[in-house]
Amino acid sequence: AFSGNTNADSVVYYKLQHSIKARFLRFVPLDWNPNGRIGMRIEVYGCTYRSEVVGFDGKSCLIYTLNKKLINALKDVISLKFKTMQSDGILLHREGQNGDHITMELTKGKLSLLINLGDTKTHPSNAQINITLGSLLDDQHWHSVLIEHFNNQVNFTVDKHTHHFHAKGEFSYLDLDYELSFGGIPVPGKSGTLSRRNFHGCFENIYYNGVNIIDLARRH
Repeated sequence: AFSGNTNADSVVYYKLQHSIKARFLRFVPLDWNPNGRIGMRIEVYGCTYRSEVVGFDGKSCLIYTLNKKLINALKDVISLKFKTMQSDGILLHREGQNGDHITMELTKGKLSLLINLGDTKTHPSNAQINITLGSLLDDQHWHSVLIEHFNNQVNFTVDKHTHHFHAKGEFSYLDLDYELSFGGIPVPGKSGTLSRRNFHGCFENIYYNGVNIIDLARRH
């Protein structure tokens, strides 16, 4: 509930602590000033929002080469939004020398995060993790994705639905290259279980550890 002004000229201003996403706002008057006339005027101001969008045609991908000096082996945060009409496609891929790879792939309208250890002989019990979230994500609407990796704790979020899991030491064994590809796999490697179909649709606001990937692509 918000209290209004008590005269004809003063302005009462409220700044909400948390942001709100809404298509419509409805205000319900609870009480009127007993000494004044009935009336209500409200103005709503939105938050600043920066949008960087890139399109993929199913044959292209965007490659980000990591700065070795800025790499933190214990922390990774990747966020993006996507929309597509295709039910299958690679959104994110990073591969290592011995077959290790992390892949986020759209399969039959569902989003899967696959963490794979190439050396199954050394780590047979922890060779692969496959988490699937969402459904009907090929509806040409924007969907948000967040991957957070801290030590061996991984949070995988799709449209505010989060799956928490412990990697049981897998990340300490992953031997990954300094390249991160969005939208496809530039040179298919040892990850033969993937569909390898490139993404066909749009990405918005791709961030890797705070770095705006789309903005970097435009400037370089």
